[in-house]
Amino acid sequence: MAKIINRLTDLKARKAGLGLHPDGDGLYLQVRGAAAKSWLYRFMIDGKARAMGLGAYPATSLEAAREDRDRYKRLRQTGQDPIEIRKQELHEAKSANLKAVTFTTAALEYMAAKAPQWGNEKHRKQWIQTLRTYADPILGELSVQAIDTAAVKKVLDPIWTTKPETASRLRGRIELILDYCQSIGYRKGDNPARWRGNLKDLMPSLDDISEVENHPALPYQDLPAFMEKLRAEQNVAARALEWIILTATRANETLKALPGEIDPVESSWTIPKVRMKGRKGRKRPHRVPLPARAIQLLEILPRDAENPFLFQGQKRGKHISDGALRVLLVRMGVTNATTHGFRSTFRTWAAEQTRFPRDLLEKALAHVVGDETEQAYDRGDLFEKRRKLMQAWAGYCMSKPMARGAKVISIGASLAAAE
Repeated sequence: MAKIINRLTDLKARKAGLGLHPDGDGLYLQVRGAAAKSWLYRFMIDGKARAMGLGAYPATSLEAAREDRDRYKRLRQTGQDPIEIRKQELHEAKSANLKAVTFTTAALEYMAAKAPQWGNEKHRKQWIQTLRTYADPILGELSVQAIDTAAVKKVLDPIWTTKPETASRLRGRIELILDYCQSIGYRKGDNPARWRGNLKDLMPSLDDISEVENHPALPYQDLPAFMEKLRAEQNVAARALEWIILTATRANETLKALPGEIDPVESSWTIPKVRMKGRKGRKRPHRVPLPARAIQLLEILPRDAENPFLFQGQKRGKHISDGALRVLLVRMGVTNATTHGFRSTFRTWAAEQTRFPRDLLEKALAHVVGDETEQAYDRGDLFEKRRKLMQAWAGYCMSKPMARGAKVISIGASLAAAE
């Protein structure tokens, strides 16, 4: 008896009630509800009943479902398993899609995913600039799966010895992006930007070919004269720079400071972890003892109730920028120092002119002291001892300028405080 096929029509499919409705040759319309209709292809292979879905109805039309049934029927007649064939087709389609994900696309995705944990807009712009300048010309249009060690090396080679710091950061950024690609399924295999066991065997160590480039710093002997000149400047940028110097903090930590971080009773400032360098490994916020001059600055800073920051910029609701500090230094004729360099000025002064122990100086700069074991047991912040240090530093900053070339005499107060 001949098999009856193509039993259904679109009208019958639309009106079909709950259950399985055969169209013939193993094709069924499966109805589980008014809005839950789908195609099912049932067949036997090696004596076992198998079934595979062919899509929802009406998104997959009756005609399309019949075409799929007939194609899979022909495969079955040649001894192939339609379900396994479709798995292979889906895998190939996915692989084809992966090849379409370029490095530039993946980099933008990664930066968007990580944006909330970055400290500031400057960091994001640095990422964009280095990738656009050095990586995109070579990797930009390549699929992430096609990127190999040779391609990464081609990016790094031109700047590896001439711009070692930039090259090191660039390599790390490429590695992070490709790690992200592997996690999300865009690529498989080892990371070609990895240093250990990969590029380390092909390129010279940066430790051997480069020296650390320190921020230019003002000699501490010149600081009292500079501070006297700075106090004469009547603007918010000058007050912010004075605060940075008195507290030996980083610009980003100061410029984003909020009134709520100040404890006027304790005369302290607590910088939250999120604004600290190396915040991932930091176990607690950083408390800074405030000398009398810093407290005085709080009283003279201009206030706008609609601006949340201590050091308020001209734009509504914004803090002043680090660019304003650079402009201030240029206007004051300082060409041999940067804002960050004043931390080095403090560190050199403290090492050469006081007897405060090294670990105390490092804690004042919010540097990590000791290895992981030491850090686990060191749960104090030596706050009161650091208060004496910062009072001595403020006293030096406020001291009478000395003639250049005069002999610098160790500060008695700081020596006594360190005993």
